[in-house]
Amino acid sequence: MGKWRWLMLATCLCLIPFSDGRELKAKHVNPNSLYNHTLATILVRYASAVYLSDLTELFTWTCSRCYGLTKGFEIIELVVDVQHCLQGFVGKSKDPDAIIIAFRGTQESSIQNWVEDLFWKQLDINYPGMSDAMVHLGFYHAYHNTTLRPAILNALERAKRVYGDTKIIVTGHSMGGAMASFCGLDLVVNQNAKDVQVMTFGQPRVGNAAFASYYSKLVPNTIRVTKGHDMVPHLPPYYYYFPRKTYHHFPREVWLHNIGLGSLVYRIEQICDGTGEDPSCSRSVSGNSILDHLLYYGVEMGSGEPGNCRIVMGPQASDNSITDPNGNIFLSRDPASPLQELRSEFDNQGNRISAE
Repeated sequence: MGKWRWLMLATCLCLIPFSDGRELKAKHVNPNSLYNHTLATILVRYASAVYLSDLTELFTWTCSRCYGLTKGFEIIELVVDVQHCLQGFVGKSKDPDAIIIAFRGTQESSIQNWVEDLFWKQLDINYPGMSDAMVHLGFYHAYHNTTLRPAILNALERAKRVYGDTKIIVTGHSMGGAMASFCGLDLVVNQNAKDVQVMTFGQPRVGNAAFASYYSKLVPNTIRVTKGHDMVPHLPPYYYYFPRKTYHHFPREVWLHNIGLGSLVYRIEQICDGTGEDPSCSRSVSGNSILDHLLYYGVEMGSGEPGNCRIVMGPQASDNSITDPNGNIFLSRDPASPLQELRSEFDNQGNRISAE
């Protein structure tokens, strides 16, 4: 119980304004126009579906979580980084009319062990291009230095040839939310994407205040949904007395919580302030619930099989799959090309080279 007491103490903090000292082009967005409840109930289903291990059902969008509000979705690329137990997909949605990118969250053998480890993660790398912005190396590498990033960018190029400059929405839950935020920033800064939206669910902090400021200026159309006493958004901890070294959330948080007495209970979807660390939102309560982390908008988050990185793949998926020298798996579909034309080769480092 000692660690949980420290966790609760670490989240009772003061807000301190920061400046990153760098001039950036920023878009000013009305916070009330950012959050759309209907869109959130759609995107949470993609963040849930990406956890599933049956690649055939996921690739053909026939899985147990691939129904209702996501009907008609077509996956363009499904990638499984077997080495790091990571998974993500890119696809085209009819409603909303957008390219959807989703990242799977942690598959640790014990969510509680992962949370305890998250408590002690340090800021240990400067974000490229901005000396004051620091992030956690593990979160950064999970997106930037695995097979996910090149596969996703490759899929986006193929999608652009078919759909043009369609809106891109990036989502994920838990660690998948952390990866989604790095992806959204990457698309804006390095890929010159014009219309990028990020919505995550129960994501941890990923960087310091300078990074949060940098991120919010470049990707203002971002929503971090938190819920009740979900412990993960409280981690890694925020220490007001180490303003340049502490983790700091970027805005805009939407906190889901219940108010009421007895049988009269109401769900509140509270749009928080622009600091990223609104003391009246999730920071106003202790982060002590794993259950709140595993259910958003009534949708189950996680695979239901903690620590299970196994893969199930039937003939239909196998026929459209590519396996690189490291055992990582890619399933590709291009609306403009036969599937067999999407076979790829790999260089000596195992990096994927698309066959054009």
